[in-house]
Amino acid sequence: MAPASKSDKKAAVDAASWMFNVVTSVGIIIVNKALMATYGFSFATTLTGLHFATTTLMTVILRWLGYIQPSHLPLPELLKFVIFANFSIVGMNVSLMWNSVGFYQIAKLSMIPVSCLLEVFLDKIRYSRDTKLSIAVVLVGVGVCTVTDVSVNTRGFVAAFVAVWSTALQQYYVHYLQRKYSLGSFNLLGHTAPAQAASLLLLGPLVDYWLTNKRVDTYDYAFMSVLFIVLSCTIAVGTNLSQFICIGRFTAVSFQVLGHMKTILVLILGFFFFGKEGLNIQVVLGMVIAVVGMMWYGNASSKPGGKERRSHSIPNNKPQKHGGMSEASELDGKV
Repeated sequence: MAPASKSDKKAAVDAASWMFNVVTSVGIIIVNKALMATYGFSFATTLTGLHFATTTLMTVILRWLGYIQPSHLPLPELLKFVIFANFSIVGMNVSLMWNSVGFYQIAKLSMIPVSCLLEVFLDKIRYSRDTKLSIAVVLVGVGVCTVTDVSVNTRGFVAAFVAVWSTALQQYYVHYLQRKYSLGSFNLLGHTAPAQAASLLLLGPLVDYWLTNKRVDTYDYAFMSVLFIVLSCTIAVGTNLSQFICIGRFTAVSFQVLGHMKTILVLILGFFFFGKEGLNIQVVLGMVIAVVGMMWYGNASSKPGGKERRSHSIPNNKPQKHGGMSEASELDGKV
């Protein structure tokens, strides 16, 4: 049997990276849904802070074991990333609270064109006609699946606008920082997770009290609810890591397009685990359209000219290295 080519190995690692992200992302959505719906833990921002605290612990252990080598990320870059990321988390929570489910889903769909705009203007990316059409098909399919009642109010629109742009910027910045500073996924998490954990654990209880009028310190921490919190934090380590791996390998736009496969899986799993979220003809039709669009996008973007960079590159500040662990070996390790 002939040895696997370099492109075959890359395709295998890409597929494994994506499956890692899908499994962890869908898993954490199901666990968090049970935690909030069944056990009444409605403190989403604080929970995210706990997720990043657990992720920070993982990076500390891996650095102690020698799997993460010292690397540099300038403080201004770190602060910008944390601002984008935290506005994304709080913005999404506020948008979900202030908007109808339909408008919330439309706002989430708009992250794809916003991410495309960022790549066009900041990275000088040019998309082929087939790539743009395939993205449109994915948007239509997911829209048919998820968008029902749509009502808009001023404060909800502002919250959605902030959430969409901050999320798109945060995801763009993951790819940007990895390229510019030659940071592996573990290295970048080692820089960003502690800052996000500290800021979210400090501000999270205040934000959650503002959103829910409940205090996280007065919650009844029974055995099962604590068990689900621990499970959520454990899965979040994989979710955070896999997001950085995938965006580093695929770019933010591809991450968003393929990410809607998770939306479809959540709908299907919601039907099996929570029953009341039934599948109907509209949802199934939307799923089919979305999957066709994703397949078309994968084919179109991989062709020559499907996605081109126009005489523009981000300079590397140092030779390419990944801090003691290759992207392939990192796989051994919101919405």
